[in-house]
Amino acid sequence: MFRKRNKPQTPDRNFFMLFANKASDWTGSPQAFITAVSIIVIWAVSGPLFGYSDTWQLVINTGTTIVTFLMVFLIQNTQNRDSKALQLKLDELIRVTPGAHVRLLDMEELSDKDLKHLRDKYEKIAREARKRIKEGDSDTDIPDVVLED
Repeated sequence: MFRKRNKPQTPDRNFFMLFANKASDWTGSPQAFITAVSIIVIWAVSGPLFGYSDTWQLVINTGTTIVTFLMVFLIQNTQNRDSKALQLKLDELIRVTPGAHVRLLDMEELSDKDLKHLRDKYEKIAREARKRIKEGDSDTDIPDVVLED
């Protein structure tokens, strides 16, 4: 049975991870969208009150720039975590699938040249499968992929 390791985390890392997850969840919610639209409406309606001044325009420009800048980091953090989790899930599927090439577990570490070489092999298999389908055959066989060193 798989046991979760209790990896010690620094309070700062734990705080950032919790904050980033909560912020990502909230910013992707309908409430966040409604809040953003409300801020824009309030800003637009207040234009005549401030005479559409440069300061009035600067408020929205500065606010949106700051929010965008911070969101880039939150989105990247969430995307990195999701990508790592997805990669681990795929690695586990490769590991437990009979006949799978476990050498592919760290495929993301290969050079671009090696990745292109592998991609070409899989594209060839796909072309051959489409050809078999056009000829009325099945494409459910499992062709060998020779991975040379």
